Amino acid sequence: MRIPSITQLRSGPPSVDLMTAAAVLRIGRTKAYDLAKRGEFPVAVIRIGDSYRVPTAALLTLLGISEQPPAPAEVRASSSRTAV
Repeated sequence: MRIPSITQLRSGPPSVDLMTAAAVLRIGRTKAYDLAKRGEFPVAVIRIGDSYRVPTAALLTLLGISEQPPAPAEVRASSSRTAV
């Protein structure tokens, strides 16, 4: 499975399937389902029938990524810094 980019996660649906979340976290299929069934997946998991969904916002928060991209001024300021 291809791992979605940060931009794809931000602009995507409000929740992703368990395998997408697992791919982002580099967790294998079997381990992801085992953790979800035991209620130990690293973020909240929503069970809908036989499927599991993971809120995208919770996944981004776990990774320390804001839900909104940085403002253009912030991007320019951080890219203009020079290494000392």
